[in-house]
Amino acid sequence: MSVTIDRAGRIRQIWDAAWDRGQVEILDDLLSPDYRRVGSSGELQDRQEFKDSITATRLAFPELVTTIDEIVVDGDTAAIRWHSRGTHQHSFLGVPATRREVTVSGATFAHFAADRIVDEYVTWDPRALLTALGIISVGQDQ
Repeated sequence: MSVTIDRAGRIRQIWDAAWDRGQVEILDDLLSPDYRRVGSSGELQDRQEFKDSITATRLAFPELVTTIDEIVVDGDTAAIRWHSRGTHQHSFLGVPATRREVTVSGATFAHFAADRIVDEYVTWDPRALLTALGIISVGQDQ
């Protein structure tokens, strides 16, 4: 099995367990102890903070499903295009449950050192989530 196939397969398997089933401890098998994640707004998370954010997201969206649409692995870099869908059942980031189904999409760029991801850069549009929750309206005349 090539390293490329192995890395893509491991990402799919571990993301499924962490994002879809809430088994965040499995991320320790993929992410370096020194892992850093940089989000769209520049916020920085370490491995534990990332796991905590998944747990918080899953509390608000208990039936969350994250689908990896595409993975491209080139050497020590992986590009992952994904989308997540769920129903807002509990408070999230101070927003009370809306019971609305939402879909967000984004891309993650990961860098490996040996068999572990050392950093990720994630891009997605939080306005899409806020719009789907009915918190803001985008592109409508007021």
